[in-house]
Amino acid sequence: MEKKASVIVRHLNAPYQEESRTQFKPLGEEMVREIKAAVAEIFDRSGGEGLLKESREVFIKPNGIDGQPYCYTRPELVEAVIEYWKAHGAKKIWLFENSTQSNATRLVFAVIGYDKICKRTGAVPVYLDEDKTVTYEFKGKKSVGEDPDGYFVTTFEMPQFVIKHLIEERDKNLYISLPKLKTHSMAGVTLGVKNQWAFPAQPSRGFDHNYNLHHKLADVLSYVRPDFTLIEGVEGTIYGHYPVTALADKAVLPLKVLVAGKNVVATDMIGARIFGLTLDDVPHLKDAVERGYAEGVHHLEDIEVDGDISCFKEKYPYDLYDYYPKDVKILKGKIRCCKQGCQNNPLTLLQILYGDHKGKGGWTLIMGYGHDPAEIDAIEGQVLICGDCAIKEVSERLIQRLGKKNVFLSHKCNTLSETAAAMFYLMKVDPMEFAPINPLKALSCLVLSKLHGSTALVPSPFSNKFKTV
Repeated sequence: MEKKASVIVRHLNAPYQEESRTQFKPLGEEMVREIKAAVAEIFDRSGGEGLLKESREVFIKPNGIDGQPYCYTRPELVEAVIEYWKAHGAKKIWLFENSTQSNATRLVFAVIGYDKICKRTGAVPVYLDEDKTVTYEFKGKKSVGEDPDGYFVTTFEMPQFVIKHLIEERDKNLYISLPKLKTHSMAGVTLGVKNQWAFPAQPSRGFDHNYNLHHKLADVLSYVRPDFTLIEGVEGTIYGHYPVTALADKAVLPLKVLVAGKNVVATDMIGARIFGLTLDDVPHLKDAVERGYAEGVHHLEDIEVDGDISCFKEKYPYDLYDYYPKDVKILKGKIRCCKQGCQNNPLTLLQILYGDHKGKGGWTLIMGYGHDPAEIDAIEGQVLICGDCAIKEVSERLIQRLGKKNVFLSHKCNTLSETAAAMFYLMKVDPMEFAPINPLKALSCLVLSKLHGSTALVPSPFSNKFKTV
């Protein structure tokens, strides 16, 4: 049978951090040298300078969602890719990202070190949250007005940078995606396809971050696909994409592998296979295949693998590890509580604040709908209600009894900035701890972001001291 796509898999043999991974460290010199050699071999094998298009400009999208250890594309890999294209005829190289909700991309670049890479190499940093936008349609489903399971919102804001360079001038520019090898508690995996969830502006991402998430990921793919995807798997994360550093020895695997190909869906399928996951485990990849975005690939058998994946025999968990403060009461709706949004979104943050920042408990977290009124009426103290379903069902009842000052609301299906602001206050965690750089530098990044028109949904630096949601 003729193979419809080729994916390159390369193993890295250099020593990797032998001590506990709960102490995140830069990669050693031997590993960096091996990454550079592997990157060069992968691109050379795939066409080298011949991959460049008319403009000879290269647009590189890492996974720079946040500065939390292990959740972003290693800067050593990013720099190796930039250096390769500098040496192979690139006229200009752009490094662009739009970090996850609750983060300003300019600040995330400073924390990870992408800003320093740009200064060293001459690559141009682009913070998509500071860009002007144009309204685009989510076309995968009808609106909820026409279909009970349809989209709550059928449009989104797309940055002009993406529209101009990756859609309108697609035939002129080389677009390379550099995702991190991660499972995802809401999407199965987060690889090349989900790496493009950065393209809807942050205010557009909160709606339908529920059972419809995978459809919207495929919708974005319908507009733009990378020319080349290179997944960095120096380590891979299980139990989701945002591991608690204190649990890194459980949740972070030293897989030491790179996965690359021109077909982003096929490349993601091999990335998922490394975790033992199939299309049935990753609905957005299955949706992309069914819609024809995989260029004829329907099964793993349609993919020619240049390398060895036979050593990956285990199916790893992608849902969250059971690790929460015992004195936080968690109430999930019995009719609906979407794992893709108002359930695993706040639970992920709860784990991080508890495990890595010594966050306090003594409060209640409510999500989903279909709650027992007697159980709601028994709640005392402070409460965080996540998601519009839960807010509509129980918020007024709790506010009337407990008072507005004790009830915190996080709207839509996934408004991470509101969830974070509430948890910073309830758990007594300083938001500035999330930026492990000089506080003045962090504040400077936030101010510059705002001055440049950022639409990032960032909680107040003082949200641990004042109730803001």
